[in-house]
Parts: sequence; structure tokens; C-alpha cells
Amino acid sequence: MKNKSQIRNFQHLALKLNLKLLNRSIKTIYFCYADEVPYGCFCNFSAHTFRLDNFSWQTSEHYFQAQKYVGTPYFEKVQQAKTPLEAANIGGDRSLPLRSDWKQVKDEFMYKAVLAKFQNHADIRDILLSTGNRLIIETSSHDYYWGCGEDGSGKNRLGEILMEVRTILHHYS
Repeated sequence: MKNKSQIRNFQHLALKLNLKLLNRSIKTIYFCYADEVPYGCFCNFSAHTFRLDNFSWQTSEHYFQAQKYVGTPYFEKVQQAKTPLEAANIGGDRSLPLRSDWKQVKDEFMYKAVLAKFQNHADIRDILLSTGNRLIIETSSHDYYWGCGEDGSGKNRLGEILMEVRTILHHYS
């Protein structure tokens, strides 16, 4: 499954997140793709629609990528993309005019999207809540910000946001 170097990096990540795994039988939850059962719903490409900021969104990926282009024609282009991959590709196109404050606000938009998705779907909310206090890691090998990266040294911001949302949902359930 994971090599020893990756495991060490995941353990380092857990410490960095100030999480204490009190019992080695507690298993970390790894996810990456929308079709993984049962945790594919943690992926931004999972087909869970929601309404946020007066718009309907096919996926959290659509919402997140569109926020890069608020007030431009690209906002609607992302919103109407047929697939989350198409939305991600538009959002990743660096020839398009990215909002100037994107680095400062991107975590806030990811948080809003993830929270709205899980608030609107009881089935996936139950899956997220069933994870208890376990560490959640997005295992994208190419993403060192939202995921853990190829070697496990990434920031895992999506995993952190999922754990924050889990805490909030737990208090309101």
C-alpha cells in the first residue's frame, strides 16, 4: 500500500496537524477519487449538488473553480461546465485573469463549498460523521497544497477542511 517513507511523512503530517492518535487501531482515512467507496464523497469531483451564494452547483469543484472568476464571463463558463474535470481545467488555465486576492481567499471558498455539500446531503454527512476523530488525508500525488503530495509532505488542506466540517456537523447533529 504505502511505502515506509510515505507512512513517516503521513505520521509527521498528523503531528503537524496537532492530532494525537491515541490508539494504533485507529485508522487514517485516505481518499482521492470520487468513485472510491465509501470515501469518494470527500472528493470535490463527487456528484453532490448544492445551492450556495444564490447559485446551484453540480459539484464543490465547480463552486471552488468559479470563485476564481467572480464578475467575469469565466464564472458562468465554470458553473456550466459539463464535468468537474472541465471546471478544474478552466480553473487551472493560467491564461485567464485570476482574481488578485485568490491566495488569500481560496481556503475560505473551499471551506464554504465542503460545508454546503455535506449540509445538503444526509447520506454523505453520515459518512463524514462516521469517521469519528480519524485523520483524513487526500492522497493526490500531484497536489501538495490540498492533498498530501506524492511523498506525503503536502499540507493536506482539503483533509483539514473536511475534519473542520466534521467537527461543526457533529456539534449540530
